[in-house]
Amino acid sequence: MDKYFSCQLIDISPPVRTGSPVFPGDTAYQQQWGATISPGCPVNVASLTLSPHVGAHADAPLHYDPQGPSIGQVDLTPYLGPCRVIHVMGCGPLIEPQHLQHAWADLPPRVLVRSYIRQPQDHFDTALPAFAPETITALADAGVLLVGIDSASVDPADSKTLPSHQVLRQRGLRVLENLLLDDVAEGDYELIALPLKLMEADASPVRAVLRPLA
Repeated sequence: MDKYFSCQLIDISPPVRTGSPVFPGDTAYQQQWGATISPGCPVNVASLTLSPHVGAHADAPLHYDPQGPSIGQVDLTPYLGPCRVIHVMGCGPLIEPQHLQHAWADLPPRVLVRSYIRQPQDHFDTALPAFAPETITALADAGVLLVGIDSASVDPADSKTLPSHQVLRQRGLRVLENLLLDDVAEGDYELIALPLKLMEADASPVRAVLRPLA
């Protein structure tokens, strides 16, 4: 049964480990063992220190809105259901609406965008691909509830105003960042990417997977 289900799921979460890239100045992943199996101890128990933005993650409105809900307070509906993966590799530093037009017809409520040929997993990409804010607006106008991207942010790494995040806030969209879409074909899938119920956090790691619809 486990083998059957593993064949049906496509894991789109990059590995999280020591050395996983993080936004400059953010908290890197660290793990320490508080207990290890030994004659006097029957279990291994680790403690983790990490930013909730390490690896594939869901930003909460609290991340870009001081009055926004934490990730543990958001509705889970946007993170589960039909989605479309759209390829825009080589489109430039900003993903514009026209880059998505070839896959725009009958958009489902969730859109994941692959911008890398190969996602960098050994360093932070300071020139990361990002969304133009008008692209987020167009997706919201089309009824999209959640957008996702394979880079670390929907805004350029050096942005101080975060215009695409602000459109997410204004239009009530949810977002997934740092997805691993290297080997995912363009097309429609079921997305499963539930955040943890962290009641005070501005984001949560997710184990994001896709299930083929056919």
